[in-house]
Amino acid sequence: MARKAGAAAPTSRPSKGPGAVAAPDVAAYLRAHPRFLADRPELYRFLAPPDRVHGERLADHMLAMLRAERVHASAMAERADDVLAAGRAAAGLAARVQEAVLALIAAGSAAECVAAEFSAHLAVDAASLCAEAPLEGARLLPEGTVARLLGTRSVLFRDAGSDAALLHGEAAELALHDVLVRIPGEGPPALLALVARDRTALDPSQGAGALTFLGRAIAAALRR
Repeated sequence: MARKAGAAAPTSRPSKGPGAVAAPDVAAYLRAHPRFLADRPELYRFLAPPDRVHGERLADHMLAMLRAERVHASAMAERADDVLAAGRAAAGLAARVQEAVLALIAAGSAAECVAAEFSAHLAVDAASLCAEAPLEGARLLPEGTVARLLGTRSVLFRDAGSDAALLHGEAAELALHDVLVRIPGEGPPALLALVARDRTALDPSQGAGALTFLGRAIAAALRR
């Protein structure tokens, strides 16, 4: 149908998509629920502050937004500190493992090197080589012990359990925390047992990669 001369063109309005909410509806909801934002301070991080403060209520809202942003910034800074600390700890552990590997290279007996030198190099209270078959200088474990303790893992950080005496011998009294490291190879199952009274000395956040490498280095030393 032709539009009459002088008639105004119809105003086009954007159609609302599924789930779209109009601004007046939001405003009406907030008026009906005045504590909505106060009960959900995390939402202030996603709101833009007014250009100017008009009255105490807007000032309170701006203060809430600033507080929410400060909490978020503090959490991000704390997370960054944790990441940096873990990185420094991992780098420190890697350096200590390198010293232990150098000691292995120079030693005539891998088991004796583990027992005599690893505690100093790795900054732990005691270290033992354990195997499920007789091995000079190693603690003898019952068959199946390595599989029971480690399963398919290469490294296990834990609070020392009831098997502390079996793994650590006379150092069992120090075994508040320990790490078990698989010694790979085709021979009898074996592991390296490290023990510490201080949890930070055997912190899982330091990573298991360096200790996995240390287990491989011990395996190579045992094959010499």
